[in-house]
Amino acid sequence: MVFLPILFGILLLILLVTVVKLDAFISFMLVCLFVGLLGGLSLPESVTAIQTGIGKTLGSLVIILGLGAMLGKMVAESGAANEITNRLVKLFGLKNIQIALIITGFVVGIPMFYTVGFVILVPLVIVIASRTGLPLLYVGLPMLASLSVTHGFLPPHPAPTAIAEMYGADLGLTLIYGIIAGIPAIFAAKFLLRKTMQRIKPVPLAEYAEEKENPYQVPSLATGLIIALLPVLLIGGSSLLAMAVGENEWLEALGNPAIAMLLSVLASIYFLGIRTGRKMTEVMKTVSSAISGVAGVLLIIAGAGAFKEIMIATEVSDEIGMALGSLGMSPFLMAWLIAAMIRVCVGSATVAALTAAGIMIPIATSGTVSPELLVLATGAGSITFSHVNDGGFWLFKEYFNVSIRETLLSWTVMETTVSLVGLGTVLVLDLMF
Repeated sequence: MVFLPILFGILLLILLVTVVKLDAFISFMLVCLFVGLLGGLSLPESVTAIQTGIGKTLGSLVIILGLGAMLGKMVAESGAANEITNRLVKLFGLKNIQIALIITGFVVGIPMFYTVGFVILVPLVIVIASRTGLPLLYVGLPMLASLSVTHGFLPPHPAPTAIAEMYGADLGLTLIYGIIAGIPAIFAAKFLLRKTMQRIKPVPLAEYAEEKENPYQVPSLATGLIIALLPVLLIGGSSLLAMAVGENEWLEALGNPAIAMLLSVLASIYFLGIRTGRKMTEVMKTVSSAISGVAGVLLIIAGAGAFKEIMIATEVSDEIGMALGSLGMSPFLMAWLIAAMIRVCVGSATVAALTAAGIMIPIATSGTVSPELLVLATGAGSITFSHVNDGGFWLFKEYFNVSIRETLLSWTVMETTVSLVGLGTVLVLDLMF
């Protein structure tokens, strides 16, 4: 009986988001009040738990996600993303064009939110396919698989970063494991879908391939790559160096996600802004406009944090931990299944990942499992089987101008492949480490 409040709460969340079409944050607030009252809390106690959960969750994430949005905006607006794409395609040549675009998706996807990366890179892919005469999906799907990996597995993206915070995982180690798990996932999708990429022949709408003129100097390939990858170099690099030379105050500071993101944004302001001929006032307008894009995501994360705190306050969290622990199932598979079920029902990968993370916290913090690998398993589950209730599904369908059936056979299969191979790699990593 102790699980009924949470079970009813998740069902209510799915109902509000999918049927009523209510905003995810408002839905989380209503569900938190419902679960709190059903779990024996008074209304004031439920409100206090909600406020505590939001405060704990957003306290450390606002800086990282806000600065991450600014960095992504600078990479996009400066033309660095276009330069990285075009130069890598020329560098790798026609024969290895898929590899070039996989690298592009990975590099550009790290500092950008998924939708932003999609909207920037897909028109470039359409232009490249048109120039080379190659099938559009052959050119585009591997790049999108790469974007999906950064979205589901790698900090500083919102969901992996928030889950890492909930689980108490080391962000640097999560990033390293995420890259290791992501590479086979991307290439599995590339090879599995090779016939589909040739068979489906989309005819994209012309307006999606329009290239905007950039009146400013475009950053060089080296500059764009370094700035886009700087958070990874600082966070992941400091973790690797710490393993080799031991703990160090300066390494710890450079690897701190907030410091790493701040340094990256400052570097982007100069190298992608001032140095390209923009005035400081123009650069600041670009940076400020990035905040509006992150607001919605922050609210969803806040709602998930409130839901987590309600479970703790009603003591359901401990009961769930004991019950799940007694099932004998791999915690990684369990996290994947919970996130996958919520993803299929709700559509939003972020909502699925964070809701599942709230349920898995007792196991993640028990000391019996790697919290970093559990972050990846949860993230992998959250991107599986994208279908008609997911915004990304329709984004793909409209940009590539394909039918729903063709979207299911390409986009949905690609996302599910990345998810399953990512989970498999996590299980292998658990055996190794």
